Amino acid sequence: MLFIQNSILEYHGHLKSTNCVVDGRFMVKITDYGLRTLHAQVTSERDLLPKALFWTAPEHLRSKDPLNSGSKKGDVYAFAIILQEIITRSPPFESLERLGRKKMTYQPDEILDRVRMGTVPPFRPEVAPDEASKELLTLMQECWDEQPNNRPDFLVIKAKLRRITKGISSKNFLDNLLNRMEQYSQNLERIVEEKTQSVIEEKQKTEELLYQLLPRFIAEELKKGSHVKPESFESVTIFFSDIVGFTLLSAESSPLQVVDLLNDLYTCFDAIIDIHDVYKVETIGDAYMVASGLPIRNGNDHAKEIALMALNLKKAVSGFKIRHL
Repeated sequence: MLFIQNSILEYHGHLKSTNCVVDGRFMVKITDYGLRTLHAQVTSERDLLPKALFWTAPEHLRSKDPLNSGSKKGDVYAFAIILQEIITRSPPFESLERLGRKKMTYQPDEILDRVRMGTVPPFRPEVAPDEASKELLTLMQECWDEQPNNRPDFLVIKAKLRRITKGISSKNFLDNLLNRMEQYSQNLERIVEEKTQSVIEEKQKTEELLYQLLPRFIAEELKKGSHVKPESFESVTIFFSDIVGFTLLSAESSPLQVVDLLNDLYTCFDAIIDIHDVYKVETIGDAYMVASGLPIRNGNDHAKEIALMALNLKKAVSGFKIRHL
């Protein structure tokens, strides 16, 4: 940055972490500089993601064309945002939820508006005091100061960084790099574990829904990709029921009241049929269809199972109350 600011270019203008690349020797290389003339030729009507302006200094955000505005002090502000990313290992303006605090979510446009307004204190990314040394945090805060003239230049920044990193040898650097890689690996494993658990939970919900629509053994065969052959059952017993006067009752009730009625009644029915060797085929409106002897054969017990279930349903209905009547 010292070379750029002392050259004919004067300043970068688009400094951000995505323009910093690392070569095979772990040396940082800066890209995307010297293109201000090209950027100026691009129409301002093109879509610009608000997040792309997170590294832009507030004085440039207030200009008519923030994309093509820049200065040496603006580069210093961008450097402070990059420093925050390095310290927290997270994107700009990421919530401190990673430290156990309640997450505060702001939309990108809202973040830019807060930075642009110049509130007191200025709206800046959150960094916890224990995430870096006091000297480094102070330098970062000086670099993103609201007043451009209060920000140090890169010559001063370089001197301060030398003092802050004094005593750090290449061995310490490699140890730190390995520790960061190990921490990144652990974080990645935790994220993968959380996502895997989420997938498992969603799969279980899907399977439960599938078991409600199809017999369990048929659902298991379909999950395996197997073809389920049609079967013929010589002897089964089928139970049908409906609500007497349901049409008149529906006419006198609201749609939500009808839904509540059917939900309450069939929830009661479902709890009863679970204790019998029967299979609920379907419900259509107020009609309730149950069969025994299929899809799993039970010899000659199907009639007995349906009869016992019907008696239990009749007993339950005698005490059933319609909530809106």
